[in-house]
Amino acid sequence: MCPIVNPPAPKVRRSLYAVAVAAALALGVSATAFAADPPAGRPWWWDEAWWNEGRLPEPANHAVITRWINYRGANAEVPALVTRPAGEGRYPAVLYMHGRRGLDELIQRQVKRLAARGFVVLAPDVYGAHFIAPMPVEHDYRLEADAEKGIDALLALPDVSTRKACLASHTRGGYFTLKMAVTAGRQSRDVACYVSWYPHWQDPNAPEALQVYGHAKEAEALEVPVLVFVGAEEQYQRKRVIESAMKALEARGRPVRLVVYPGVGRGFDFRDPSVRTFADDLASRDAVVRAAEFMRRNLAP
Repeated sequence: MCPIVNPPAPKVRRSLYAVAVAAALALGVSATAFAADPPAGRPWWWDEAWWNEGRLPEPANHAVITRWINYRGANAEVPALVTRPAGEGRYPAVLYMHGRRGLDELIQRQVKRLAARGFVVLAPDVYGAHFIAPMPVEHDYRLEADAEKGIDALLALPDVSTRKACLASHTRGGYFTLKMAVTAGRQSRDVACYVSWYPHWQDPNAPEALQVYGHAKEAEALEVPVLVFVGAEEQYQRKRVIESAMKALEARGRPVRLVVYPGVGRGFDFRDPSVRTFADDLASRDAVVRAAEFMRRNLAP
């Protein structure tokens, strides 16, 4: 742990504590009651054991190992990072899809964070497969089929313990996994749940007005349980699209939950330490723990 060279004054400490409390009490929307929901009349995040007895849940916490594999995509050979708990054993399957950054070292940390909770996580690098530089503006539809084939590669791994996988993603990766689940039909046979951090739920090549006022039609066709995380200070056009899609799913009675973290904006999982805030870190840690519990529950036999 790095020492604090200039400790904050008491007033600053109090404000940080207020941010901590606000971030911990994330706002959310629940369409259908989940198995772990609290008693009626309580908000979805309520924890009776903590409130009455002071007990906190203990997240799984494994050392992880990583390796690179290649699998045959629809259009190219695709490199993929596979991360899992160290040692023997088989674990539930998660496919993690990168966004516009590509699968760089920063995104690989998020893959490790999920694997450390007790999963085998496969992360395709479709930009690397096609020699595409990070941060492309235009979306290449050919990459979707290459990414989707990662599900087959993941479920074929000998250290996977489940017949299905959960799809995890962030930003544009959320559009990739949306197309995997709906357009490719994988939610009907190979996908148990969908979780995403501030996903881009619109065709990246759609006109500007649709980027702000409309969501991808595929979002309304999700049938598996859905969990989405976003900061309250997220970019307006991204947050608005997410909220409209989640409301449409809620109206259809789908099992969905939107978690909105107060006091944080875009990319709270990846913000550089030089600008990272206490609220960013609280939201990032909380989201990983909630995602792990959500995926484990939906991947259970």
